[in-house]
Amino acid sequence: MSQKNIIIGSRGSELALWQANHVKSELEKNNKSFTFEIKIIKTKGDKILDVALSKIGDKGLFTKELENALLNREVDLVVHSLKDLQTLIPDGLQLAAISKRHPVEDVLIAREKGMTINKLPENAIVGTGSLRRRSQLLHLRPDIKVEELRGNVPSRINKFLESKWDAVILARAGVERLELEKFISSYIPADLMLPAVGQGALGIEIFEENREVYEIVQVLHHTDTEQAVLAERALLRELEGGCQAPIGALGEVKSNDLYLDALVGSLDGSKIFRDKISGAKSNAEEIGKSLARTLIKAGAGEILNEIYVKRTEV
Repeated sequence: MSQKNIIIGSRGSELALWQANHVKSELEKNNKSFTFEIKIIKTKGDKILDVALSKIGDKGLFTKELENALLNREVDLVVHSLKDLQTLIPDGLQLAAISKRHPVEDVLIAREKGMTINKLPENAIVGTGSLRRRSQLLHLRPDIKVEELRGNVPSRINKFLESKWDAVILARAGVERLELEKFISSYIPADLMLPAVGQGALGIEIFEENREVYEIVQVLHHTDTEQAVLAERALLRELEGGCQAPIGALGEVKSNDLYLDALVGSLDGSKIFRDKISGAKSNAEEIGKSLARTLIKAGAGEILNEIYVKRTEV
């Protein structure tokens, strides 16, 4: 009897393929009666590399084509960087597993080891394509000049090396997964720069009715990471944020409790609204919603309204 083949959908970047191959390897180890293959699917975000993410419109920028392939039954599951996956899953699809999280910090890649944000020279030039990073960086160092940076991880590092910039900021997970640690000058602690919602975790999305694939991918699922990111994603959904707004969040599970730290910042970093909340991890989504409402009441709502009005006028 021939083995059933399971097709894994993935973007084509080096990091996306590392993630898809990692998932494939774990599934192969635990499912000897199936074979697995990877199908590369190009997304809108992969095709448009000369425009800032915030100006393209972020609904499904790195996910829509993957989800369409699922809905059309061209693939059996897709692997996302969870930070790219919109908080509302399309009808008929399901976020079936969330992997154990890689360390979530951002990292500074500069010209020398040990360089930190605070040690960068006055009026330093730093590259990033993230409004979240831009806002927090300018809040810490208003003198810094921020340059737009797009592309996959290796190309961003190469662009920096060929430039006259002083540094770039990337996610630790992507740099370390591609074994590019030698370029890291310093790790940026979360108390200085909160990560993106879902940063460091992988999301496995499936066709909702495919219970066989659901069972297969459970080997990848990590419950504590799920609770942490459920809170973060609920917060983001309540704020109606995405690539177009500077929002950072970090949920952490300790024993049976969940601690959530989140912020909303202005585009120029002049205003940051940040707060924390904790509660039972079983109440993850309500914790996220509650903290979002607290931030809105504190003044974050005005910042978000201003940002969204400007975006619609562009």
